[in-house]
Amino acid sequence: MEKLIVLGTGNASVTRCFNTCFLLQDSRGRYFMVDAGGGNGILTHLEKAQVSLKDVHDLFVTHKHTDHLLGVIWVIRNVGQMMESGAYEGDLHIYCHEELTEIIRKICEMTLVGKIMALFDHRIWIHQIEDGEERKILDYNVHFFDIRSTKARQFGFVTTLNNGKRLTFCGDEPCQEHCRQYALETDYLLHEAFCLYGQRDIFKPYEKCHSTVKEAAELAEELGVKNLLLWHTEDQNIRKRKSLYKKEAKKYYKGTTFVPYDGEMIEL
Repeated sequence: MEKLIVLGTGNASVTRCFNTCFLLQDSRGRYFMVDAGGGNGILTHLEKAQVSLKDVHDLFVTHKHTDHLLGVIWVIRNVGQMMESGAYEGDLHIYCHEELTEIIRKICEMTLVGKIMALFDHRIWIHQIEDGEERKILDYNVHFFDIRSTKARQFGFVTTLNNGKRLTFCGDEPCQEHCRQYALETDYLLHEAFCLYGQRDIFKPYEKCHSTVKEAAELAEELGVKNLLLWHTEDQNIRKRKSLYKKEAKKYYKGTTFVPYDGEMIEL
Protein backbone atom coordinates (compact mmCIF):
# COMPACT_ATOMS: atom_id res chain seq x y z
CA MET A 1 0.00 0.00 0.00
CA GLU A 2 1.39 3.39 -1.02
CA LYS A 3 1.16 6.16 1.55
CA LEU A 4 1.76 9.84 1.98
CA ILE A 5 3.38 10.40 5.38
CA VAL A 6 2.85 14.02 6.37
CA LEU A 7 5.75 15.26 8.51
CA GLY A 8 4.81 18.94 8.64
CA THR A 9 1.96 21.14 7.40
CA GLY A 10 2.79 24.74 8.32
CA ASN A 11 4.27 27.78 6.63
CA ALA A 12 7.62 29.33 7.52
CA SER A 13 6.48 31.15 10.67
CA VAL A 14 4.46 28.48 12.46
CA THR A 15 5.13 27.43 16.05
CA ARG A 16 2.16 25.08 16.65
CA CYS A 17 3.14 22.65 13.88
CA PHE A 18 6.20 21.86 11.76
CA ASN A 19 7.06 23.32 8.36
CA THR A 20 5.61 21.53 5.35
CA CYS A 21 7.51 18.38 4.31
CA PHE A 22 6.52 14.80 3.62
CA LEU A 23 7.44 11.26 2.66
CA LEU A 24 6.04 9.27 -0.22
CA GLN A 25 6.12 5.59 0.74
CA ASP A 26 5.97 3.16 -2.16
CA SER A 27 4.31 -0.27 -2.25
CA ARG A 28 7.59 -1.87 -1.15
CA GLY A 29 7.87 0.31 1.95
CA ARG A 30 10.64 2.58 0.61
CA TYR A 31 10.66 6.35 1.06
CA PHE A 32 10.98 9.40 -1.16
CA MET A 33 11.39 12.47 1.06
CA VAL A 34 10.37 15.96 -0.06
CA ASP A 35 11.92 18.90 1.81
CA ALA A 36 12.94 18.69 5.46
CA GLY A 37 11.56 21.71 7.28
CA GLY A 38 13.54 24.45 8.96
CA GLY A 39 15.75 22.63 11.44
CA ASN A 40 16.40 19.54 13.54
CA GLY A 41 12.68 19.24 14.22
CA ILE A 42 12.78 16.96 11.17
CA LEU A 43 14.39 14.33 13.39
CA THR A 44 11.52 14.56 15.88
CA HIS A 45 8.87 14.25 13.21
CA LEU A 46 10.57 11.30 11.54
CA GLU A 47 10.74 9.60 14.93
CA LYS A 48 7.04 10.26 15.55
CA ALA A 49 6.29 8.73 12.15
CA GLN A 50 8.42 5.72 13.14
CA VAL A 51 10.67 6.26 10.13
CA SER A 52 14.42 5.89 10.52
CA LEU A 53 16.76 7.99 8.42
CA LYS A 54 18.68 4.81 7.63
CA ASP A 55 15.70 3.89 5.44
CA VAL A 56 15.62 7.23 3.58
CA HIS A 57 17.83 7.26 0.48
CA ASP A 58 16.13 9.80 -1.80
CA LEU A 59 15.45 13.44 -0.93
CA PHE A 60 14.07 16.21 -3.15
CA VAL A 61 14.63 19.83 -2.09
CA THR A 62 12.22 22.27 -3.72
CA HIS A 63 13.88 25.63 -3.01
CA LYS A 64 16.23 27.58 -0.76
CA HIS A 65 13.83 29.10 1.78
CA THR A 66 14.84 28.25 5.34
CA ASP A 67 11.63 26.39 6.20
CA HIS A 68 12.35 23.86 3.45
CA LEU A 69 16.14 23.76 3.36
CA LEU A 70 17.73 23.85 6.82
CA GLY A 71 16.36 20.49 7.90
CA VAL A 72 18.24 19.01 4.94
CA ILE A 73 21.53 19.84 6.67
CA TRP A 74 20.40 17.85 9.71
CA VAL A 75 19.43 14.94 7.48
CA ILE A 76 22.88 14.97 5.87
CA ARG A 77 24.60 15.29 9.25
CA ASN A 78 22.76 12.34 10.77
CA VAL A 79 22.99 10.15 7.68
CA GLY A 80 26.72 10.91 7.51
CA GLN A 81 27.17 9.88 11.13
CA MET A 82 25.31 6.63 10.48
CA MET A 83 27.46 5.98 7.42
CA GLU A 84 30.58 6.48 9.53
CA SER A 85 29.36 4.04 12.18
CA GLY A 86 28.23 1.43 9.65
CA ALA A 87 24.54 1.87 10.48
CA TYR A 88 23.49 3.18 7.05
CA GLU A 89 23.57 0.90 4.03
CA GLY A 90 23.73 2.35 0.54
CA ASP A 91 23.90 6.00 -0.52
CA LEU A 92 21.91 9.18 0.01
CA HIS A 93 20.69 10.87 -3.18
CA ILE A 94 19.61 14.52 -3.05
CA TYR A 95 17.77 16.07 -6.01
CA CYS A 96 17.56 19.84 -6.52
CA HIS A 97 18.11 22.59 -9.07
CA GLU A 98 21.50 24.12 -9.86
CA GLU A 99 21.44 27.00 -7.35
CA LEU A 100 20.52 24.66 -4.52
CA THR A 101 23.33 22.24 -5.26
CA GLU A 102 25.80 25.02 -4.50
CA ILE A 103 23.90 26.30 -1.43
CA ILE A 104 23.56 22.88 0.20
CA ARG A 105 27.20 22.03 -0.35
CA LYS A 106 28.35 25.43 0.93
CA ILE A 107 26.29 25.28 4.14
CA CYS A 108 27.58 21.75 4.77
CA GLU A 109 31.17 22.87 4.21
CA MET A 110 30.71 25.63 6.78
CA THR A 111 28.91 23.57 9.42
CA LEU A 112 29.76 19.87 9.14
CA VAL A 113 32.94 17.99 10.07
CA GLY A 114 35.45 16.83 7.51
CA LYS A 115 34.54 13.15 7.86
CA ILE A 116 31.02 13.85 6.66
CA MET A 117 32.16 16.16 3.86
CA ALA A 118 34.44 13.36 2.63
CA LEU A 119 31.30 11.32 1.93
CA PHE A 120 30.11 13.79 -0.73
CA ASP A 121 30.49 12.46 -4.28
CA HIS A 122 31.22 9.09 -2.70
CA ARG A 123 28.12 8.10 -0.74
CA ILE A 124 26.24 11.40 -0.50
CA TRP A 125 25.25 12.59 -3.96
CA ILE A 126 23.66 15.88 -5.03
CA HIS A 127 21.94 15.49 -8.39
CA GLN A 128 21.20 18.66 -10.35
CA ILE A 129 17.79 18.57 -12.03
CA GLU A 130 16.45 20.71 -14.86
CA ASP A 131 12.98 21.94 -15.75
CA GLY A 132 11.12 19.14 -17.51
CA GLU A 133 13.65 16.48 -16.54
CA GLU A 134 12.52 13.01 -15.51
CA ARG A 135 14.37 10.88 -12.98
CA LYS A 136 13.85 7.32 -11.81
CA ILE A 137 13.36 7.47 -8.03
CA LEU A 138 12.36 4.25 -6.31
CA ASP A 139 10.05 2.73 -8.96
CA TYR A 140 8.63 6.13 -9.89
CA ASN A 141 9.31 8.16 -13.00
CA VAL A 142 9.41 11.59 -11.37
CA HIS A 143 8.92 14.52 -13.75
CA PHE A 144 10.27 17.75 -12.27
CA PHE A 145 9.06 21.19 -13.32
CA ASP A 146 10.05 24.77 -12.54
CA ILE A 147 7.06 26.57 -10.99
CA ARG A 148 8.65 29.90 -12.06
CA SER A 149 8.46 31.52 -8.67
CA THR A 150 9.31 35.21 -8.52
CA LYS A 151 10.73 34.82 -4.98
CA ALA A 152 13.22 31.97 -5.27
CA ARG A 153 13.63 29.37 -7.97
CA GLN A 154 11.44 26.44 -7.03
CA PHE A 155 10.51 23.08 -8.50
CA GLY A 156 7.52 20.78 -8.14
CA PHE A 157 6.95 17.32 -9.56
CA VAL A 158 4.38 14.92 -10.98
CA THR A 159 4.56 11.13 -10.94
CA THR A 160 2.43 8.07 -11.52
CA LEU A 161 2.15 5.81 -8.48
CA ASN A 162 2.55 2.04 -8.51
CA ASN A 163 -1.26 1.77 -8.39
CA GLY A 164 -1.61 3.82 -11.58
CA LYS A 165 -2.83 7.00 -9.91
CA ARG A 166 -1.16 10.31 -10.65
CA LEU A 167 0.18 12.63 -7.95
CA THR A 168 1.10 16.28 -8.51
CA PHE A 169 3.03 18.45 -6.05
CA CYS A 170 3.03 22.16 -6.84
CA GLY A 171 5.55 23.39 -4.28
CA ASP A 172 4.50 26.11 -1.86
CA GLU A 173 2.98 28.61 -4.30
CA PRO A 174 -0.29 28.57 -6.28
CA CYS A 175 -0.32 26.39 -9.39
CA GLN A 176 0.25 28.83 -12.25
CA GLU A 177 -1.06 28.57 -15.82
CA HIS A 178 2.13 26.99 -17.18
CA CYS A 179 1.95 24.21 -14.53
CA ARG A 180 -1.70 23.31 -15.01
CA GLN A 181 -0.86 20.60 -17.53
CA TYR A 182 0.69 18.63 -14.65
CA ALA A 183 -2.35 19.07 -12.41
CA LEU A 184 -5.09 18.54 -15.02
CA GLU A 185 -7.34 15.65 -13.91
CA THR A 186 -4.66 14.41 -11.54
CA ASP A 187 -5.69 11.96 -8.83
CA TYR A 188 -3.91 13.84 -6.04
CA LEU A 189 -3.06 17.54 -6.07
CA LEU A 190 -0.81 18.64 -3.18
CA HIS A 191 -1.37 22.39 -2.96
CA GLU A 192 -0.64 25.23 -0.55
CA ALA A 193 -3.48 27.10 1.18
CA PHE A 194 -2.05 29.85 3.37
CA CYS A 195 -5.34 30.66 5.12
CA LEU A 196 -9.10 30.88 4.84
CA TYR A 197 -10.44 33.35 2.28
CA GLY A 198 -12.22 35.27 5.03
CA GLN A 199 -8.93 35.78 6.85
CA ARG A 200 -6.91 36.99 3.88
CA ASP A 201 -6.70 40.51 5.33
CA ILE A 202 -5.18 39.08 8.50
CA PHE A 203 -2.60 36.71 7.00
CA LYS A 204 -2.05 38.57 3.70
CA PRO A 205 -1.31 35.52 1.52
CA TYR A 206 -1.11 37.43 -1.76
CA GLU A 207 1.79 39.54 -0.48
CA LYS A 208 3.72 36.29 -0.01
CA CYS A 209 2.72 34.71 -3.36
CA HIS A 210 0.31 32.32 -1.66
CA SER A 211 -3.39 31.57 -2.00
CA THR A 212 -6.41 30.83 0.18
CA VAL A 213 -8.46 27.67 0.61
CA LYS A 214 -11.13 29.11 -1.69
CA GLU A 215 -8.75 29.68 -4.58
CA ALA A 216 -7.05 26.30 -4.21
CA ALA A 217 -10.48 24.61 -4.20
CA GLU A 218 -11.66 26.57 -7.25
CA LEU A 219 -8.50 25.55 -9.11
CA ALA A 220 -8.98 21.88 -8.21
CA GLU A 221 -12.58 21.99 -9.43
CA GLU A 222 -11.61 23.71 -12.67
CA LEU A 223 -8.89 21.14 -13.38
CA GLY A 224 -11.00 18.11 -12.53
CA VAL A 225 -8.76 17.02 -9.66
CA LYS A 226 -10.01 13.95 -7.82
CA ASN A 227 -8.35 14.54 -4.44
CA LEU A 228 -7.07 17.85 -3.09
CA LEU A 229 -4.60 18.01 -0.20
CA LEU A 230 -4.14 21.40 1.48
CA TRP A 231 -1.14 22.42 3.60
CA HIS A 232 1.58 25.08 4.04
CA THR A 233 -0.92 26.97 6.20
CA GLU A 234 -1.04 29.41 9.08
CA ASP A 235 -1.30 27.86 12.54
CA GLN A 236 -3.60 30.24 14.41
CA ASN A 237 -6.56 28.00 13.52
CA ILE A 238 -4.60 24.80 14.16
CA ARG A 239 -7.17 23.11 16.44
CA LYS A 240 -10.06 23.66 14.03
CA ARG A 241 -8.06 23.91 10.84
CA LYS A 242 -9.24 20.59 9.41
CA SER A 243 -12.96 21.33 9.81
CA LEU A 244 -12.69 25.00 8.83
CA TYR A 245 -10.64 24.38 5.70
CA LYS A 246 -12.74 21.43 4.57
CA LYS A 247 -15.93 23.46 5.04
CA GLU A 248 -14.61 26.29 2.89
CA ALA A 249 -13.22 23.96 0.20
CA LYS A 250 -16.56 22.13 -0.07
CA LYS A 251 -18.22 25.32 -1.29
CA TYR A 252 -16.06 25.37 -4.42
CA TYR A 253 -14.83 21.82 -4.98
CA LYS A 254 -16.78 18.57 -5.39
CA GLY A 255 -13.89 16.13 -4.92
CA THR A 256 -12.33 14.85 -1.72
CA THR A 257 -10.36 17.34 0.37
CA PHE A 258 -7.62 16.37 2.82
CA VAL A 259 -6.39 18.83 5.42
CA PRO A 260 -3.82 16.77 7.34
CA TYR A 261 -2.25 17.42 10.66
CA ASP A 262 1.45 16.76 11.24
CA GLY A 263 2.01 13.03 11.49
CA GLU A 264 -1.02 11.90 9.49
CA MET A 265 -0.67 9.06 6.99
CA ILE A 266 -2.85 9.09 3.90
CA GLU A 267 -3.33 5.92 1.89
CA LEU A 268 -3.05 6.69 -1.81
